[in-house]
Amino acid sequence: MPGLIEAPPQIWLAVEPVDLRRGIDGLSAIVQQALEQALEQAPCAGSAFVFRNRAGNRLKLLLWDGNGVWLCQRRLHRGHFIWPRDGDRCFSISQAQWQWLIAGVDWQRLSVLPPADWQV
Repeated sequence: MPGLIEAPPQIWLAVEPVDLRRGIDGLSAIVQQALEQALEQAPCAGSAFVFRNRAGNRLKLLLWDGNGVWLCQRRLHRGHFIWPRDGDRCFSISQAQWQWLIAGVDWQRLSVLPPADWQV
């Protein structure tokens, strides 16, 4: 996240879709009530929380930076964001996975294959 927003130490995806008409207060309430228990950490510790709508074409990012709260939105004009289908309420991703996610690329398939054990 270049610019005014520093890269957060952790990025958490809220797996269940959310009504993105919610603003800072509504999304903060979700983090504080539901996700804080799953993460066992305070939401204002600098982590970023990413929410997705049901259609999968919009994201909202909520980030506490120490002085206040950032709320950013991204929308794809075509396609949808690739999202985990895990049973967990919250899913952690790396900075590299975040960059692929917001570009609309299937970040879950981008992994290094283990080296083949060739024998002659």
